[in-house]
Amino acid sequence: MIKAGIAGATGYTGSELIRILINHPDVDITTVTSERAAGDKAADVHPQFFGMKNITLSSIKDLDTSQLDVLFLALPHRVSMNFMAEHHPINCPVIDLSGDFRLPDAEVYECWYGEKHQKPDLLHQAVFGLPELFRNQIKGAKLVSNPGCYPTSAILPLAPLVKEGLIDGNSVVIDAKSGVSGAGASVKENTHFPNVHDNFSTYGLKTHRHTPEIEMTVERFCGIRPIVQFTPHLLPVNRGILTNTYSTAVKEVDDKLLNELYADIYGDEYFIRMPQHPPQLRFIRGSNFCDIFVTYDSRTNRIITVSAIDNLVKGAAGQAVQNMNILLGLDEAEGLRMAPVCP
Repeated sequence: MIKAGIAGATGYTGSELIRILINHPDVDITTVTSERAAGDKAADVHPQFFGMKNITLSSIKDLDTSQLDVLFLALPHRVSMNFMAEHHPINCPVIDLSGDFRLPDAEVYECWYGEKHQKPDLLHQAVFGLPELFRNQIKGAKLVSNPGCYPTSAILPLAPLVKEGLIDGNSVVIDAKSGVSGAGASVKENTHFPNVHDNFSTYGLKTHRHTPEIEMTVERFCGIRPIVQFTPHLLPVNRGILTNTYSTAVKEVDDKLLNELYADIYGDEYFIRMPQHPPQLRFIRGSNFCDIFVTYDSRTNRIITVSAIDNLVKGAAGQAVQNMNILLGLDEAEGLRMAPVCP
């Protein structure tokens, strides 16, 4: 059995990692840390695990990575890089779910995150953990930077269009909507129930830190960096992301050509589905699927994509487990074949 550790278990991402890994046939969760709840049982903090996983939470100060085969860092931004600065090198592969190692440039990180990077020498060593685009680099990596949820939902539909030179890279508009769990478990005014319920709001206008992650990752894959207008919104739902992209076509295209292109690139991918109609959140909730729909509007000369993911699964913990499977030579879909929860 693979011995897995989770650093940071009290947030939504940490609890989702536990939910997925307790059903993974090849994994035993041996260490789970929480500074707020050290000494408590996991089920005391997350009652959904009552009778399923009775592990005791410990302090990250007591974490012994020599006893692990893989370590998931489900820590906040800034905390992850401080942990790596203090403990690197680590004897087992690390999968970091924060944003601290997603950008390959320390200056770009400091510009968008507002803090000096504490371990810049690792930025070029970290592999961006989007398996459908960087699978070969993930194999054998020591540090995998798990993508953000919004970038996952935007990069996967955009990458084929940029790669094939079908769009004006400076014309890309990304309009994305996320469930409240994407903001994390900590209490915030904008996620307070009276402010979210029966409401729909824009945030991070022009300044959201996922913007450079989207642009730089597409460049890593295609060699071309698009300039995107990214606007996120908060939906009054628990989980899920629905993302629309709009791009001006620079070549003659139609729906048949676009669907053949996506089928060529993603047709063999287990976790990417291409429905015949625009996807909905209820058809991906609780799963590791990314549903993508693409079409061409001849009136405006724009290519439109619509994608849907669960922000806590394909947008976070599920993708992290997918990366773990690749790293450790397992079936990539192991432990992740759960069907979406609908209704």
